[in-house]
Amino acid sequence: MSQTKPNLETKRHAAPHSSGGAATRALILGGTGEARRFAARIAGDPRIDAIISLAGRTSEPLEQSLPARVGGFGGVQGLIHYLEDERIDKVVDATHPFAARMSSNARQACAALNIPLIALSRAPWSPLDDDRWIDAADNAAAVAALGAAPRRVFLTTGRLGLADFLLTPQHFYLIRTIDRPPPADLPPHHELILDRGPFTVESELSLMRDAHIDVIVSKNSGGGATYAKIAAARELRIEVVMIAPPRREDVETVHDIEQALAFLLERRAA
Repeated sequence: MSQTKPNLETKRHAAPHSSGGAATRALILGGTGEARRFAARIAGDPRIDAIISLAGRTSEPLEQSLPARVGGFGGVQGLIHYLEDERIDKVVDATHPFAARMSSNARQACAALNIPLIALSRAPWSPLDDDRWIDAADNAAAVAALGAAPRRVFLTTGRLGLADFLLTPQHFYLIRTIDRPPPADLPPHHELILDRGPFTVESELSLMRDAHIDVIVSKNSGGGATYAKIAAARELRIEVVMIAPPRREDVETVHDIEQALAFLLERRAA
């Protein structure tokens, strides 16, 4: 995979702004399966000259089909400078549904430069009749929803934000993350699993039964890679504390890569 470090990005000025038959210069804010699939869809398309940006929070990122940069931009102003330096025509925000800060920075930077922006996001999950969901607006609400009595919790919210659950140390937490969290963020009674989806319903059922799980805490991040735990919870009739994703205000959102492709190609002659 071709990667560049923050502040050491390779400047690529061969493709001018979209005009006539020139390629659309695009920045894909990545880090999700949707971003990888979209990158694979547009890679090699002569109408698009794109680079994908990864936050760098995962120690072993998956290979990408586009040239990649890794690391933050340095806030809104840093992103503005990057968009100007790289002469970006359009931006596709395909970050994780809970990457609220990056999405906000993208919205502000693109508005400042009048650069078209679209969000490519997986649709959130919706409860079925047999699901036992407890809606939570954020981690704090999820912590409160667990209650005071000790429980056996399958905590699947990722590495970031684990420290919030230190407030309820009476519970046992089966924690699953891709990368190892800082030891200080881990509650006293826990078991840590390092793994990456997709998972199967059968494996999730076995995991939850063996650990005697009676409640799951999950972000409503949508998609199929980790939905098996929701299906398994439904079969086991256990509760799911479901944390709602933050809203992406004032940005058009699509759930299909063909719609995102159309966005990059539209008005190329304008």
